[in-house]
Amino acid sequence: MPRAPISTKCTRKEANRGAWTAEEDQKLAQVIEIHGPKRWKSVAEKAGLNRCGKSCRLRWMNYLRPNIKRGNISDQEEDLILRLHKLLGNRWSLIAGRLPGRTDNEIKNYWNSHLSKKIKQNEKQNRSSRLQESVLENSKVNQMDSAPTGSEEGFSKRDDDFTSCVNGDTFFDFYNQEPLNLEWMSQFFEMDESWFNFV
Repeated sequence: MPRAPISTKCTRKEANRGAWTAEEDQKLAQVIEIHGPKRWKSVAEKAGLNRCGKSCRLRWMNYLRPNIKRGNISDQEEDLILRLHKLLGNRWSLIAGRLPGRTDNEIKNYWNSHLSKKIKQNEKQNRSSRLQESVLENSKVNQMDSAPTGSEEGFSKRDDDFTSCVNGDTFFDFYNQEPLNLEWMSQFFEMDESWFNFV
């Protein structure tokens, strides 16, 4: 009778899912040093760990590798993460491949705990500064529209002076003139051609 295939998945009963201890880390590192980072299910068995293969692999890849670089992400690395995330999105393994010694898990955690909040805060500050600039520009435009220009001011002043000096009702009011004051007009109408004959 053929045997059923052995499942490589861990069940809740057989595998320890708690935090790794220093003793477990030491056992895992010793076995990997001898057999290499492969066949993680057998590595867990050889190390005598009550862990599944996936847990051993993640522990090695994210914490125990000798060339791993943890913590103290520099400003240059942070800038590179920001630019790569803008280009690649949440593809953490691709981003980690361009940062030597950094793991995709660490970059993902750093992004979720620090960089995403920093980006949101910068966007909020940029929006508020743009809003303030637009308010200032609108107030300047309104002041320019409400303030009279020099030509308009001069023109209105001249109009006021003209209307104050010249009133049509008084300027063309000939009915109030005395008849003697219009004597020169009657003399002008009585002139004949002899007045203009100078030759």
